[in-house]
Amino acid sequence: MEGSDEFGWDKSASSRGLNAFVASSTSLENRLVVSRDASDNTGWVVAAKAIDQVISCADNCDNQIGSSGVCGNELDPDVCGVVAEDISLRQWLDKPERSVDLFECLHIFRQTVETVNLAHSQGMVVQNVRPSCFIMSSFNRISFIESASCSSSDSDTFVDRTKSRVGGDLARQSGEFETEESTREISSSVRSTSANWTRLSSMEKADERREKKSRAREIDEGNKNFPLKQILTMETNWYTSPEEATGAQSSFSSDIYRLGVLLFELFCTFSSLEEKLRTMSNLRHRVLPPQLLLKWPKEASFCLWLLHPQPNTRPKMSDVLQSEFLNEPRDDLEEREAAMNLREEIEEQELLLEFLLQLQQKRQETANKLHDIICCLSADIGEVLKQQSILEKKGISYAELNKDDDLEIGRVDQTSVYPPKLEELSTLGSRKRIRQRFQIRNDDKLISNQSESLNSESHSENQDKILSKTSRLMKNFKKLESAYFATRCRPVNPTRRMPNRGSSLSSMGRGSTAKTEGSSVDNWATPVTQNEERSRWINPFLEGLCKYLSFSKLKVRADLKQGDLLNSSNLVCSLSFDRDKEFFATAGVNRKIKVFECNTILNNDRDIHYPVIEMASRSKFSSICWNSYIKSQIASSDFEGVVQVWDVTRGQVFVDMREHESRVWSVDFSLADPTKLASGSDDGTVKLWNINQGGSIGTIKTKANICCVQFSPDSARSLAVGSADHKIYCYDLRNTRIPWCTLVGHSKTVSYVKFVDSLTLVSASTDNSLKLWDLSMNTSRVLDTPIQTFTGHTNVKNFVGLSISDGYIATGSETNEVFVYHKAFTMPVLSFKFNNTDPLSGQEVDDTSQFVSCVCWRGHSSTLVAANSTGNIKLLEMV
Repeated sequence: MEGSDEFGWDKSASSRGLNAFVASSTSLENRLVVSRDASDNTGWVVAAKAIDQVISCADNCDNQIGSSGVCGNELDPDVCGVVAEDISLRQWLDKPERSVDLFECLHIFRQTVETVNLAHSQGMVVQNVRPSCFIMSSFNRISFIESASCSSSDSDTFVDRTKSRVGGDLARQSGEFETEESTREISSSVRSTSANWTRLSSMEKADERREKKSRAREIDEGNKNFPLKQILTMETNWYTSPEEATGAQSSFSSDIYRLGVLLFELFCTFSSLEEKLRTMSNLRHRVLPPQLLLKWPKEASFCLWLLHPQPNTRPKMSDVLQSEFLNEPRDDLEEREAAMNLREEIEEQELLLEFLLQLQQKRQETANKLHDIICCLSADIGEVLKQQSILEKKGISYAELNKDDDLEIGRVDQTSVYPPKLEELSTLGSRKRIRQRFQIRNDDKLISNQSESLNSESHSENQDKILSKTSRLMKNFKKLESAYFATRCRPVNPTRRMPNRGSSLSSMGRGSTAKTEGSSVDNWATPVTQNEERSRWINPFLEGLCKYLSFSKLKVRADLKQGDLLNSSNLVCSLSFDRDKEFFATAGVNRKIKVFECNTILNNDRDIHYPVIEMASRSKFSSICWNSYIKSQIASSDFEGVVQVWDVTRGQVFVDMREHESRVWSVDFSLADPTKLASGSDDGTVKLWNINQGGSIGTIKTKANICCVQFSPDSARSLAVGSADHKIYCYDLRNTRIPWCTLVGHSKTVSYVKFVDSLTLVSASTDNSLKLWDLSMNTSRVLDTPIQTFTGHTNVKNFVGLSISDGYIATGSETNEVFVYHKAFTMPVLSFKFNNTDPLSGQEVDDTSQFVSCVCWRGHSSTLVAANSTGNIKLLEMV
């Protein structure tokens, strides 16, 4: 019954990954087709059944099966039983120049006899007692694998048939039969070695591949001398007994005849195919080669006894097992087998030792890394304690200084309050002074009590803050740990100088308003000495940690309620604050620039907020930028490619610039020179403008759409450009032919670039990420290693805004959320989700198409303005 799930299989894997298949005697009955023997009513005869299912794990290999019998890709030993070193007994017999070793041949023959005897003891006849039906594994172990004749006759190699046959047997969970002793040995081998199969080192695998190739060449040479296709075709005839050839049923004697043919092949070698075919044909008539009779007379005699043409004259299986031929050299065979078993155990122990050594090496490497980490942590703890001690000493010195000041003030007060002489106490004036002194002392006592009360309340608040920060610290401990090690291992550039691109960059106008961010600890600490060189990374991490834990949420300070909220085209594309952060402007697809007073919106809760001024255009706005020096000027860009500068006080266009050929996505005023303006367009150009001149003063041509432009905060000659080709280009405007630095790292369009300071910028892309770049690391015009990559928000399609303030990075998300990062850590610090409220009913609705479209910080404060795709504008504050 093929395909039965009851077949019991054991697997073993030697140190070379050899597998042998074993089946219990009960599986044997399921494996063979049973019929009655006409000559023996109590016995059972088994007629061989060809296997016609060709399925296998080996068929799943992508590579061509080689002559070694394995796939080009290494087979999993838990899936395929026959691996590289397993070869058929037929292949082994037909090896070129095979020498005959008495003990080796007898060992193989004895195993075959015991296999057949096991079947006979169950009352069954095994027809397939042929070399092609046996696999040889390590130390000449013999395993029965079913008939090979079932394979396609079109194959030129035995291994192709072995592939389909063995794979099919595996898929059907067929079994084989061996002696119980062999079963126990193989099962033991499974337990000791199969778990270590996948742990071969790369060097061992290389040696194994070379050995496979060598064996493949040997088999190929053997196939040239003895083509397996032709041999397998003839093998069935060679191993067919005389009575079977005349049409009689197979019997136990037929198996004895086949054992005689196998014994002959074991002790007789051939130099050519013709010689083999001729000799095997003569064997049918019991004609043996002279060299066999001379060299192996005893073996030849025993072979003739097994090959007797009359079935009744052949020996019984019990006679074969008890014959002197098998029992005389038994002691030597047992000794030889014991030696082989010893070799097996030694190799298994060596494999186990190798596994343990590899495991020890890996664990030692882990221990070394852990030791290095602990050493770094210990050093960092020492450095932090040292810094803390310095700060505490400075705090004590400041306290003593304040105490001395208080004493001096007290002396002055006493001089003005108390009389210099005691005699004056009798005067009226002295009485007044005494009262005044008592009053002052009482006032001092009252102030002291109030101070203690305030200190107690302050201490309680500080404790609450510490607990809150500790809770957030532990909640994000894993992420902070990763950030710590990333910062710890990152090389710190102590100079952070811009690469030399000529003379120093000039500053004009009121200069940069961007804050160069550093740790507050830097103001306390003394200049870094050589001994403190390794502590350079601590301050940036400490600053980031403090900033990360400073706020717990984004709170809505005000909702901007507009009169045209019902307008379906109300997407806000851009936000910008004026120079003094008193007003902010909004612009979008409603073709209007609206200016609002920030404090009025924050302090007055009104049903509708009206803009201070409103300016209309014929085209949709894509971007606006307030002049950081001239408070009344706002620059805008629109979908028709027009760049305009507006006079806010008059509510009309001041300068109209029409040189772009397509939509302009971005416009930016220079902080260093307020008369300079840059714009980027879909036409692949960046235009440079001077608001006091009619036309552009420069053009940068690129090969892709320009999505964003941004001047450096301290120079009107440095410009960053974000492009649809996934790159950021940094230009020195004195040489616009090629960028002095190209930032490569995003996988989609770069939608925004913003400078954190003159050497650091943040880029946003529709690849769901923000990246932080250190321009001082540029050495070869191309920088492909960002300092940080911020992820957590969703941005794959739309422009969602980007704004920087004091190290905090705000961006929108297509989940209708605002995310706030800090430059020190890759995970979000805070987030806020816009409620999708129906403007008519006031109820919340689930609209996944809404997204936050723009964000803008109010200078370096903790207040943030954000707008979404429906025109909903909120003023948020970090608290």
